[in-house]
Amino acid sequence: MMLSRESAEMIGLQAVAWLAANEELLPVFLGATGASAEEFRAGLEDPSFQGAVLDFILMDDAWVSAFCEAERLDYERPRAARAMLPGGGEVHWT
Repeated sequence: MMLSRESAEMIGLQAVAWLAANEELLPVFLGATGASAEEFRAGLEDPSFQGAVLDFILMDDAWVSAFCEAERLDYERPRAARAMLPGGGEVHWT
């Protein structure tokens, strides 16, 4: 599933907003990344930051499901969006 860069950034922004509203998960993200609340707010519209948020959400199927259900997205959309944002290319280890 290919997305445009604009669509990917929209999903990234949705992911940041969803995470910001999640009182249980936001502190986990901040603790895992070392980001402060101020840095979180400053990164809202930064595609690289959006990619980091999507990376975090994609770590757990329950988080992906909750995000997709809340935003009415197909379950593959977050991964497709992540691939279009900075740093989201496939890693080839060989």
